[in-house]
Amino acid sequence: MAAPVAVTVDRCPPSHGRARGGRLAAKRTIDVVGAAVLLLLLAPLLLVAAIAVKVDSPGPVLFWQKRTGWYGREFNILKLRTMHVSSEEMRAALDARNEADGHLFKIREDPRVTTAGRWLRRWSLDELPQLVNVLMGHMSLVGPRPLPVHDSLFGEDARRRLLVRPGLTGPWQIGGRSDLGWEEALRLDLEYVHAWSIRTDLNILVRTLPAVARGDGAY
Repeated sequence: MAAPVAVTVDRCPPSHGRARGGRLAAKRTIDVVGAAVLLLLLAPLLLVAAIAVKVDSPGPVLFWQKRTGWYGREFNILKLRTMHVSSEEMRAALDARNEADGHLFKIREDPRVTTAGRWLRRWSLDELPQLVNVLMGHMSLVGPRPLPVHDSLFGEDARRRLLVRPGLTGPWQIGGRSDLGWEEALRLDLEYVHAWSIRTDLNILVRTLPAVARGDGAY
């Protein structure tokens, strides 16, 4: 496990400092209860999605990848596999087609994505195994999305995203997902870190389902 980044509580925004103690415990309680209930309710859907992944293309059902989380701690994020197993070997040949800016890599018509993967991404079903990450304490139901890049590539502002647990959903999901540029996505994340509250989390959770249904930026 990588050493935590140089982010200290003394440099937290005022609202995050107030979140320590009771409100932070309340957030964790909501995470655990919510993730457990959702896993039980969505188990049949997860089973169908897993079968679709297995039937559609050879390879494992689950995909895991190192991400940088709370205070720079690395963890393995879980997803349903949406790409062919040779996707990493294909990546270098696709760099010139990258449509994202900053440290992100996104292609609307990514040839590495399987047929089942396109449907899973359209409805964000590939993210549901991250409910396990929430139960394990790696993630929260709501927070900035964990990125598949090392935190050493981040500037000082971007590292402030690490002052809270990364989320299954968050400002990106209700703000445009992959259609957002890096600077706009970062702005939304920092606003969330600065103004975090239980009410903010509940608002994002309520707005997530309509955002997923619209499918904006889902690719």
